[in-house]
Amino acid sequence: MASDGPEQLQMMVDRVAEDTDGYVIDFTLLSDPDAVIINRYGLFNQNDPEGRPIPHPTAYVINMEGRVHWKFTEVNYRIRPENEDILAALAEIEGM
Repeated sequence: MASDGPEQLQMMVDRVAEDTDGYVIDFTLLSDPDAVIINRYGLFNQNDPEGRPIPHPTAYVINMEGRVHWKFTEVNYRIRPENEDILAALAEIEGM
């Protein structure tokens, strides 16, 4: 989820492809320029120096019934979930 509009998201996708020798983001990026979802989930970063409606970095693993199985939220944008943790949460859902 990003607070950027669709045009800014496309610029980011293009930049990723350029910076990574053609890697294509093959998943849907959601745009929330009015911060509706960011606020609904309590993820608004009040400390953004530019006052933009950006969320705290958050990752969810949601099962097929729509229940949140695993969540990671961090106020420090430099700290992200480890791939192994996300994959482990996905494996738990598969094994249920």
